[in-house]
Amino acid sequence: MITRRRRPFYTFPERRSSQIQLHVPGCFGRQISRKPRESPAPPRAPASASLWRRLVVVEAKMAAQAAAAAQAAAAQAAQAEAADSWYLALLGFAEHFRTSSPPKIRLCVHCLQAVFPFKPPQRIEARTHLQLGSVLYHHTKNSEQARSHLEKAWLISQQIPQFEDVKFEAASLLSELYCQENSVDAAKPLLRKAIQISQQTPYWHCRLLFQLAQLHTLEKDLVSACDLLGVGAEYARVVGSEYTRALFLLSKGMLLLMERKLQEVHPLLTLCGQIVENWQGNPIQKESLRVFFLVLQVTHYLDAGQVKSVKPCLKQLQQCIQTISTLHDDEILPSNPADLFHWLPKEHMCVLVYLVTVMHSMQAGYLEKAQKYTDKALMQLEKLKMLDCSPILSSFQVILLEHIIMCRLVTGHKATALQEISQVCQLCQQSPRLFSNHAAQLHTLLGLYCVSVNCMDNAEAQFTTALRLTNHQELWAFIVTNLASVYIREGNRHQEVLYSLLERINPDHSFPVSSHCLRAAAFYVRGLFSFFQGRYNEAKRFLRETLKMSNAEDLNRLTACSLVLLGHIFYVLGNHRESNNMVVPAMQLASKIPDMSVQLWSSALLRDLNKACGNAMDAHEAAQMHQNFSQQLLQDHIEACSLPEHNLITWTDGPPPVQFQAQNGPNTSLASLL
Repeated sequence: MITRRRRPFYTFPERRSSQIQLHVPGCFGRQISRKPRESPAPPRAPASASLWRRLVVVEAKMAAQAAAAAQAAAAQAAQAEAADSWYLALLGFAEHFRTSSPPKIRLCVHCLQAVFPFKPPQRIEARTHLQLGSVLYHHTKNSEQARSHLEKAWLISQQIPQFEDVKFEAASLLSELYCQENSVDAAKPLLRKAIQISQQTPYWHCRLLFQLAQLHTLEKDLVSACDLLGVGAEYARVVGSEYTRALFLLSKGMLLLMERKLQEVHPLLTLCGQIVENWQGNPIQKESLRVFFLVLQVTHYLDAGQVKSVKPCLKQLQQCIQTISTLHDDEILPSNPADLFHWLPKEHMCVLVYLVTVMHSMQAGYLEKAQKYTDKALMQLEKLKMLDCSPILSSFQVILLEHIIMCRLVTGHKATALQEISQVCQLCQQSPRLFSNHAAQLHTLLGLYCVSVNCMDNAEAQFTTALRLTNHQELWAFIVTNLASVYIREGNRHQEVLYSLLERINPDHSFPVSSHCLRAAAFYVRGLFSFFQGRYNEAKRFLRETLKMSNAEDLNRLTACSLVLLGHIFYVLGNHRESNNMVVPAMQLASKIPDMSVQLWSSALLRDLNKACGNAMDAHEAAQMHQNFSQQLLQDHIEACSLPEHNLITWTDGPPPVQFQAQNGPNTSLASLL
């Protein structure tokens, strides 16, 4: 989100001088009185008398016209002084009511509307329409009146030369209002025209380019958005703003990452890195560029599932945000008007760094660390949302909740996870755009919850719904992998569909995404399928490939799952020693994560292994651990299924349900866990 530096909404015009000097042609240096002086009688002259009389008449007429002009000028000066007085008085009252605590918007609007009966000049009229439109747009739900005033401000201001601030502010706000009313087709030509006529005004030209690019992005027209950002980068270079050029290029890089155009991303990020390092300017602006650059690098690594490789960049990012938090945010404006932008407020950047840290911890299997940073980020978000209603804060909150929900399901806190899923539903109810962007993820989370409480039919329905709603390749591969595991656990019910899914995520041949983590997970699912089919050698091959990939990038949870499944295979084959060599490290790793399901599975295997080897004490200890894990999971299972939010598992169409009714009783089957 590119924003401009804040300034007071109302800008008082310079007061005009009440003393206006009038210069009348032919009367320079003369004082003009109200009545013309009578000319002296001309001397009698026989030949020139008539000519002299005509000259006297002409001079008298000129003097009379000059006097009339002076009188009109005096009246105009008095009127101008009076106009200044009433206008500034009304403007001052409006600003007072707007900034009151709480704001008195109705009175503010009344004061601004009182300007029009005075029939003010065009400049005041256009500015007042803009102010009224802005107040109504930001503080009321009267979008119709807001649109009317902004349209008038835009229309009138185009007829006034050198009135750029009002003209382009009106265009910018009006296009925002059109988008809010789903009139995107009206917003686009408006912004294009404003961009066309703003090329001599660098700040507004760049701002309007950003705005139109954002509009195309919201419509998922990333090609047009990238083209506009490229135009903006070149324009910023021409007007000598390397800072804003970097903002345009980094924004373009972000969209290219979204499109998975990695061949274009790499040279672009390299260029951005050079610009950021070479630019010498405001320290906070420089560090914010560096944060933007590092966030793109970190998310690129995480999208690729390279959890270990990302650590140096993540460490730099965390150090960078610490540096920004110590810098004093002075309000010294840049000398180049094209530099009057910043990427995100400092507080928003802090939350974003927490967010990417949570994403990394979740993928790496450091779930306690993910919980710690989630708590910090959510606390910061609550404080910010008291003062700031920016939509990006709700997006941050939803993404944080999505990740912590997955952590809860792994650590055996299903009831808490379900309540947080309900919280995501409530946030999405408040914003149709937020729901549109996160509907597939929401159904995926419900599918994972259904798996954790052994509601496999509901899990299948949720994953199928999520597949229908997403075009994102990585999310698609994640959903298919989990859906395949559901079909594997259900036995022979969906053999044809299962074979089709496994072929589509075959890690040996043309895997659909470049994610290292998802490819390793696909090997694990193939190993799980081979295990259930009794093809143990094939299963071991797939699982060893999973171990190789997960160890390379510190994917701890995949490592633990692969170890315990290999241990189970060796136990079935009667190789107890090798089984123990797999299960013991799996248990240790699962305790470190902590992963409750893997701990339950590992403790059951350790119990049976020690019993088979005649280690009674170790078998008893493992049996006790298994009993404790079983009781914790059973209690959490009952609590989750008893919640009214449990009915969300049946929701597969339309917006999230508003209310939930309590279940008659929970399904306490733990067959899938045991």
